[in-house]
Amino acid sequence: MQVFSLAGKVAVVTGGAQGLGQAMAFSLAEAGAVIVIADINQEQGEGTVSALRDAGFEAVFYAVDVAKRSSVDDLVQAVVGQFGQLDVVVNSAGLNRRYRMADISLQDYDTIMDVNLKGTFHVCQSAGRAMLEKGTPGSMINISSMSSHIINRRRPVGVYCASKAGVNGLTRAFAAEWAPHGIRVNAIAPGYFQTPLNEAWIHSEQGTDALSQTPMGRFAQPEEIGPTAVYLASDASSFMTGQILVLDGGYTIW
Repeated sequence: MQVFSLAGKVAVVTGGAQGLGQAMAFSLAEAGAVIVIADINQEQGEGTVSALRDAGFEAVFYAVDVAKRSSVDDLVQAVVGQFGQLDVVVNSAGLNRRYRMADISLQDYDTIMDVNLKGTFHVCQSAGRAMLEKGTPGSMINISSMSSHIINRRRPVGVYCASKAGVNGLTRAFAAEWAPHGIRVNAIAPGYFQTPLNEAWIHSEQGTDALSQTPMGRFAQPEEIGPTAVYLASDASSFMTGQILVLDGGYTIW
């Protein structure tokens, strides 16, 4: 099982202050990685770092706005400057705006694309350049969505779906160019998870409708995404790149 070990690795998790990012950060830490929580929410981010440290793990916090390239470049430079290396990147920062395609404003469209798509590009390119400069292998894990493959029934999230489809394209493009350099780029496409931010929605009419369309008949718990992140970050997936792993309880098979 040593191929799953991340001992001696430094892992940056954007959007790691809460939800799925936080859950993946804990799993990566349990596998041995030093964790960098990078988030726009400093209070929550520092709280997650404190929780990681209380559990016996090494972790630090850096503030970042993935929609701003200068902020991302500062993050990468700071991590490399502090630790001398950057081995794993998890692009978990993301957001949504729920409007029908005919009604969504250009401002909301730009906000979704700037964070979900352009933000993923910023982090991949900046971190990848650092890895290329040092000549070291690495693993990047982009957080896509099952909605990158479908348009969710009876939910006004079309632009979100389009942004995550773009994440899939970026994942494959970076993977194709960087494979010869030992830098692997893959994505996880989660379905519906029972995170604190989703709690009210889960108990709404829309949540009940979504549950009825999930073959496994339940929502996932945040900790269920962690082992997949460890697999992609570690040598256990050493021959995998450019892939989108769907983790949706069967939602997209119907």
